[in-house]
Amino acid sequence: MAKLLALRAVGPVSAALLVCELFGWRQFRNRREVGALAGLCGTPHASGEMARDQGISKAGNKRVRWVMVELAWSWLRYQPVSELTKWFWKRFGHGNRRLRRVGIVALARKLLVALWKYLERGELPAGAVLRSVG
Repeated sequence: MAKLLALRAVGPVSAALLVCELFGWRQFRNRREVGALAGLCGTPHASGEMARDQGISKAGNKRVRWVMVELAWSWLRYQPVSELTKWFWKRFGHGNRRLRRVGIVALARKLLVALWKYLERGELPAGAVLRSVG
């Protein structure tokens, strides 16, 4: 929990929920497992020769999904120079409100994977700023 709290934009409630519900009791082999357990992965649909995604599955943990969406909005505010924030604004910043809401779910999934890598391997999310002490 202390590692998560060292990042700007991550508060005590978010850190506690992520550790208790997701990272504290389970080992993940890849990013797809992380996204799937949170319910932030696409649902594939195939019919004949057509194959496409139908949107997120919502089959995972709803509390983790909720906190990740809130954390994604917070990330945009408190980590303005991170690569994830730049990706979001480049991809979804020009659109309307609905497009940004779709984009925030994509950012939530990318952020969740980045936090997993940070906790497992010590890889700080690109461009992320740690909280100043004092």
